[in-house]
Amino acid sequence: MYTLYGSPSTAGTAIHWLLLELGVPFEIAMLDFEAGEQKASAYLSINPEGVVPTLIVDGVAVTEMAAIAALLAERHPDAGFAPAVGSPERAAYLSWSFWLANGLQPAFRAWFYPQEAAGAQNSEAVQASARARIEAGLARLDAHLADRDVIVGDRFSTVDLLATILCRWSRNMPRPATDWPNLKRYVDRMRARDALREVHRREGLTDWING
Repeated sequence: MYTLYGSPSTAGTAIHWLLLELGVPFEIAMLDFEAGEQKASAYLSINPEGVVPTLIVDGVAVTEMAAIAALLAERHPDAGFAPAVGSPERAAYLSWSFWLANGLQPAFRAWFYPQEAAGAQNSEAVQASARARIEAGLARLDAHLADRDVIVGDRFSTVDLLATILCRWSRNMPRPATDWPNLKRYVDRMRARDALREVHRREGLTDWING
């Protein structure tokens, strides 16, 4: 049994989605961000960064969205959500996973919380920089998907899960992911997945999922 700490419409949503895809038993503890539960001492004792997601695996707290996704794929190999170690697609799987986590995701953090990077007085400049980085990243994904249905190999993997959640985060930006034609087709395919639709229902999210 896994225990997931998350909050609606956050990186925790990605792991919630993956757990539903895997069909494994889990419990979920939804933190109230407005009440600051993610910064309370009880949660900080589990995740000192005070962010989500955190997944309790065999009594151990595991953090970071991409790391948790990769770990779950490895723990449940029959689902086929990660290429096997030594397979031709493994290098691309790792490369895309790390780029999404370390290259594109931090730009979204800067967009949503620009004051963190350089203070409130520089928020406008930080957001402008973040927007440019996000749009460049989305353009890269769009080009990669010109003749592909998924990012790595020929079947859904945790890379697609990460990419889809980041695309969702762009929904209210000046240029969302769906402005790129290949990404639009890709996102529409992802939005048709039963588990993604179910996680939206469970978390009470009504925007974006229906286009």
